[in-house]
Amino acid sequence: MATVTATAIANKTSGGNNAFHNFNNDFAHIQDPNERRRLALAEVDKAPFGWYHVRACVVAGIGFFTDSYDIFAINLVTAMLGVVFFNNKKSKGTIPTNSDTAIKVATSGGTVLGQLGFGYLADVVGRKRMYGLELIIIIFATLAQALSSPSPAISITGLIIFWRVIMGIGIGGDYPLSSVITSEFATTKWRGAMMNAVFAMQGIGQFTAAIIALIVTSGFKESLETGKKIGKVGAATNCTGVCQLAVDKMWRVIVGFGAVPGCIALYYRLTIPETPRYTFDVARDVEKAGEDVQAYIKGKSEGHPDEIRRVTTIAQSSQALEIPKASFKDFIHHYGQWKNGKILLGTAGSWFFLDVAYYGLGLNNSIILTAIGWSGGSNMYEVFYKNAVGNLILVCAGAIPGYWVSVATIDTLGRKPIQIMGFVLLTILFIVIGFAYNHLSGHALLALYVLAQFFFNFGPNSTTFVVPGECFPTRYRSTSHGFSAASGKVGAIIAQCVFGPLRTRGAAPGATGKAASPWLDHVMQIFALFMLCGVFTSFLIPETKRKTLEELAGEVPGTPNYDPVNGGPRKNSRGGSEEVPEINAGPEKIV
Repeated sequence: MATVTATAIANKTSGGNNAFHNFNNDFAHIQDPNERRRLALAEVDKAPFGWYHVRACVVAGIGFFTDSYDIFAINLVTAMLGVVFFNNKKSKGTIPTNSDTAIKVATSGGTVLGQLGFGYLADVVGRKRMYGLELIIIIFATLAQALSSPSPAISITGLIIFWRVIMGIGIGGDYPLSSVITSEFATTKWRGAMMNAVFAMQGIGQFTAAIIALIVTSGFKESLETGKKIGKVGAATNCTGVCQLAVDKMWRVIVGFGAVPGCIALYYRLTIPETPRYTFDVARDVEKAGEDVQAYIKGKSEGHPDEIRRVTTIAQSSQALEIPKASFKDFIHHYGQWKNGKILLGTAGSWFFLDVAYYGLGLNNSIILTAIGWSGGSNMYEVFYKNAVGNLILVCAGAIPGYWVSVATIDTLGRKPIQIMGFVLLTILFIVIGFAYNHLSGHALLALYVLAQFFFNFGPNSTTFVVPGECFPTRYRSTSHGFSAASGKVGAIIAQCVFGPLRTRGAAPGATGKAASPWLDHVMQIFALFMLCGVFTSFLIPETKRKTLEELAGEVPGTPNYDPVNGGPRKNSRGGSEEVPEINAGPEKIV
């Protein structure tokens, strides 16, 4: 009895709360790590959907809420920065194009670093240790932005860029971590819906940004009405005094509010348990006590001397797991095989082609708002009010419905059909916009824009996030997701840095509406080509619907994806082979 108790104590891992149950500890009394792994993962995969899963989705989705809130809010805020910090004879209340682009691209640049860095670290030191750290970075950088002020030594543009790069690193870390943690805790039957719901928080973030901008604008209505527009372009050259002070307060409130949801979710992120799959498949090298991360975590959480815990853990884990250990050599060997490498190429390539057009579509927001009569105004209140309401209309019309239709159908239609369908329809839509652009009325352009937004989100924008969190083995899942996501952000940077200036090529100074974007039709034609390329890369990814993560990783004998290297027999102490039990075979029949 004492031995069993010692075994249970030694095998326990720290963490666990109402949002993330610690499944590993339910089977801590079982000595065989392979049997413990099988039972714990089967418990996760077969768990009925309940409020536990809803809470997990909300906690994981906060990062994407903040990500989308910030990206959407900055489009509203840059106009305010122009009024506050560039209200001079040269700029006339309008932020310079170079500064505007640099501020918006800064987040994407930081996001690439965060996706690669946090993705790798989550596979090396564990999901638990990294989760929450990225949210702390986001909260800190968001508040720092809201409190930024220029000085003779540094401009407001430089300050905002610096903090947005830092914030981008935190946002980037949230991509692989939230995806992988949700995936590894989710039930097999509804894993796609759970992961998609996490990503769909982006739509809620966009909606909230527009609502906050609308509330803040209404709150400062009297002050903003003193700032009259002057000239054809409508530069706010006379937004001074109380008007300028009001705008300065507005942009800080809008940016700073993005930190509030993160503060609420921080506790749950810091107290999650390590995912059972990581505990068994990666942090299992307990025979190397000095380097064993799990022994350190157990010793600290249980309050026992580390050395005693390490000795017990080593003794109870002498029987090795069948799953290969992560290493650089194994990584190269794994992805050096075409059947594995093509999946990484498919996820990264699809995300890259998607984001070029997804971020590029935002280039014609001002034209759409002009077409539906929600741009401009006689004073600064009308300008900011119409901008907020117009963007709110666009979000509610296309983006939010697309996200949640995808959530409702992804586990029935499947990931791959939705992604291919989305890319095909987007190719057609961009061809129509590109070649008929000069013949389209404002309302026709609005309809095509809304359709494009809908099929982005009920299409590749959702599936490119979900699939990389499912189709890779546990030991490289976070790294691979981070690499795929970083490829997408590189596409976003290209869209903002290359196609943004290309869109305005040949535009006359002070031009508005369609005249301000004479090359937009050609840019849309190029985007159609990118969408077509996305169709072909989508054929490289597997269908992950209703399959366990172990089956997708090729670890389940008797399944089409079975790979003896990943799930084959392990060697016993005499050099012979031992029979490998099927892992999580039960959930394969879920319908």
